[in-house]
Amino acid sequence: MNINSTVIAGYQALNNIGYLLSGKQNVLLVTDKNIVGIPAVQTLIAQIADNVGTLHIINTVPPEPSQHDVAAIVAPLETHGIDMVIGVGGGSVLDVAKLLSVMCVANAPTLEALLAGEKPHTRTASLLIPTTAGTGSEATPNAILAIPERETKVGIISPVMLPDYVVLAPELTTSMPAHIAASTGIDALCHLIECFTATIANPVGDNYALIGLKKLFASLETSVAEPTNLAARLDMLWASYYGGAAIAHAGTHLVHAMSYPLGGKYHIPHGVANAILLAPCMRFVRPFVVSKFAQAYDLLPEANSALSEEEKSHALVDYFVALVKRLQLPASLDELGIGSEHLPYLVEAALDVQRLMKNVPAPVSADDVRNVYLTLFPAQNH
Repeated sequence: MNINSTVIAGYQALNNIGYLLSGKQNVLLVTDKNIVGIPAVQTLIAQIADNVGTLHIINTVPPEPSQHDVAAIVAPLETHGIDMVIGVGGGSVLDVAKLLSVMCVANAPTLEALLAGEKPHTRTASLLIPTTAGTGSEATPNAILAIPERETKVGIISPVMLPDYVVLAPELTTSMPAHIAASTGIDALCHLIECFTATIANPVGDNYALIGLKKLFASLETSVAEPTNLAARLDMLWASYYGGAAIAHAGTHLVHAMSYPLGGKYHIPHGVANAILLAPCMRFVRPFVVSKFAQAYDLLPEANSALSEEEKSHALVDYFVALVKRLQLPASLDELGIGSEHLPYLVEAALDVQRLMKNVPAPVSADDVRNVYLTLFPAQNH
């Protein structure tokens, strides 16, 4: 996998971006209703409009979009003639922008064909600007769509969707509410630790994961507690980007496989579902990845170098438990009003996510998945 994007990062990195837009006549900007009202985004839109021929704005991308949402967005577009797609927003917006970049060219595959596995052959120029620090969508070849009829999510995956330009501008993330900063940060953490321990882990992905983990451990809680701390916010944007780059070179596994049905059927936000599953899933895989968990533990600011590898691996799982609690994120499905009667569906749906299940660094049976889910219902009798 080659990530050929040019990354521009830092406070005020968006100032004077006219040179990226040079010669663009017909530009499509994709965002959502919440993001479009942020003053810094309004300034950005005005700057883009001044530098291009015609600027079309779509601000109707919903959270966790379905294939029907994307079809509704594409339908009224005169797609041919768009010479740049700009995505400004969280992972859902960036995923839709990536899809539109491959659907805005002549003879592009239809959405149905892409969902069925056909690969795009080219795309229009693209620029992605994340406003959350979590999905790393700006660095992944993936676009994830909900499929309501099947109560799950499907990934459209092609390196053709990787953008020409990425801008990491911390001032665009300062209006993120604390609970969103926390849950998206945990999503980035899951990307990093899962890719680092996947069966398909490799030295390139591992490098991205280790750099990202070091930045995330140092900055996640500060970025949540101090939203205007631009240094911490930029570190989190980089951690998220490195998580996406790790996905591009390796892949996530158990947390994401088991969180897909929670988002697909119960519409639990992706970062929250991952937060609930992080510690239980990592406790399950820990015996198979002791050395890598010890490596990750050593990146914690409070790491105790005197511990053995085995002790460090346990201490990392303990850290995950405490982190989710400190960030005031849910740690069980009980807290969200979902009962254990849903277990059979959850187990079957998670095992169906074979694309990710094959990356788990441990043998996984239906009983194993069931037992992990069972830990999410501590208040209920089994």
